[in-house]
Amino acid sequence: MSTTVSLRVGNLMSIDPVTVAPDAPVAEAEALLRTYRISGLPVVDHGELIGVVSQTDLLTAHASELISANWPRLRVRHIMSRPAIAIGAMTSVEDAARRMIVDHIHRLVVTDDAGTPIGVVTPLDLLRVILDEAEVA
Repeated sequence: MSTTVSLRVGNLMSIDPVTVAPDAPVAEAEALLRTYRISGLPVVDHGELIGVVSQTDLLTAHASELISANWPRLRVRHIMSRPAIAIGAMTSVEDAARRMIVDHIHRLVVTDDAGTPIGVVTPLDLLRVILDEAEVA
């Protein structure tokens, strides 16, 4: 029997996610992505998840002449994707993978019961599970 059947997102998520505030300058989000070598940041306002800003959001903003001309005044809330797709730590790996495919997203923010981000799961995390399982077999 496959071990992924009983594996939960909480077992493989990256914990303690780097987050950004909606009123932070976009340049700050860009610096956080580069510094931590990650592709997306949960956007949190007063402890509540309200969106996600990704490298794709930044690239799209840079590609727009109007937006990029106003870069110094641009805030994360202007370019973030919303709503953020969140799941609980007890969600199965299969359900997480299905959600990513159906919603065409590259990260799921894992939240606690209060809606506070506690982790992030990415396709790379899911691939690690598959490879670990293949090496055991």
